[in-house]
Amino acid sequence: MTADIQASDISTPARHADAALVERYAKPVPRYTSYPTAPHFNADVGPEKVAKWLATLDQTSTLSLYAHIPFCDTLCWFCGCHTRHTLQYKPIAAYLEVLKQEIAHVGDQVHSAARVMNLHFGGGSPTILSAADLKSVIACFRENFRFDAHAEVAFEIDPRDFTADKMDALAEAGMNRASIGVQDFDPDVQAAINRFQTVEETRAIVDGLRARGIRSLNIDALYGLPRQSLDRVLSSLGHVAEMRPDRIALFGYAHVPWMKKHMSMIKEADLPSPLERFEQAQAAAEFLVSHGYERIGFDHFALPGDSMAVAARAGRLKRNFQGYTDDPSTALIGFGASSISEFPQGYAQNAPATGDYMRRVRAGEISTVRGYKLLPDDRMRKAFIEQLLCQFRVDAFRFTEIFGDAARPLFGEAMLYAQGHTDGLCDWSDGVFSVTDAGRPFVRMIAAQFDAFLNAGAARHSIAV
Repeated sequence: MTADIQASDISTPARHADAALVERYAKPVPRYTSYPTAPHFNADVGPEKVAKWLATLDQTSTLSLYAHIPFCDTLCWFCGCHTRHTLQYKPIAAYLEVLKQEIAHVGDQVHSAARVMNLHFGGGSPTILSAADLKSVIACFRENFRFDAHAEVAFEIDPRDFTADKMDALAEAGMNRASIGVQDFDPDVQAAINRFQTVEETRAIVDGLRARGIRSLNIDALYGLPRQSLDRVLSSLGHVAEMRPDRIALFGYAHVPWMKKHMSMIKEADLPSPLERFEQAQAAAEFLVSHGYERIGFDHFALPGDSMAVAARAGRLKRNFQGYTDDPSTALIGFGASSISEFPQGYAQNAPATGDYMRRVRAGEISTVRGYKLLPDDRMRKAFIEQLLCQFRVDAFRFTEIFGDAARPLFGEAMLYAQGHTDGLCDWSDGVFSVTDAGRPFVRMIAAQFDAFLNAGAARHSIAV
């Protein structure tokens, strides 16, 4: 297989997409990694409430832990993550000491028999940490929580700062899943987003991780970037497919300069149009499927034997703040500045500002500053939207078995929406509301029809294709 892929090699209907249809549905809506989404969190959820939620996690609970490392040694202009640029290690070392204090404090409040099924490090760039610190922070989690024998330990990896000693350290500490950032390999696109990374250095990391026994690899790629063309997207994915990762996350670039000021460095004139974005996404999906990957939701792909593909076929796919997942844990607990926890009762977010977060933890506090307590209608809509995004269908009979007669008005909305819908993107038949194959690229927009918060407040979002 060659990486020199051209748009003419892809005979997808997307290349003849209905521009009017794309324009109608390329509206700003959330990605729905939670419901309600983070802009609707409030100060009613604070340290005291979170302490009570932690106390309800008993010996039967299963946990997913997330640690946020908000530092990078270069600032990529496309990045929507909570991070800060630093060339000094001193602030990173100080942050890690506080992070370990938070880990110990929260660990004391969780039942000792609760089992950790997943530990994920994100950022920023977690691999900015030294080899010794990478090992020590994982050791801190293991000292304060009970890990299942088959727990996943995953890291987001920037190939540009990931050295052999760091690979060795993480392999020794039990990392068994890695997610490698690529975005795009074209030098002109990389210049437009201030991220320079070669195919060769990326392949070296892939080979190094596999040589150390890492069992599962994910690669992140983007479409909709400045100066990206269909040919450039497919060429980059050709290189990615040659590396044969188990999973590929294909995200649409979210241009939100009102939230992330560094995105103003990107010239809006360089951005592809909504129709071009749609064509890039659809051609990329066809290319990946033609190379043996299964479509997972609206922006993930996996080899058939990968656990996420298995979960999708079995109807067990989930969605949380990391995107699509096969993690069935009772609760997700976030550590570090800006991280978000998801409990059965609702959501809780740590102080976003690094200094404020560190001050609160040093004072012995839980660093939660806002969140959301789920109400019964929220739980139904959360489940409805998640099923749409994961399975592209919701069965009214099965849904009502869970939520009772209270779910009937929601399915009344679904039936009316489908009956009044003329674009062929969704359907109501035999008590099942479903998204058609043609509607899958627009599933976020369809899900937004059932978001009771969408027009409340001043939240702004990226477009849905």
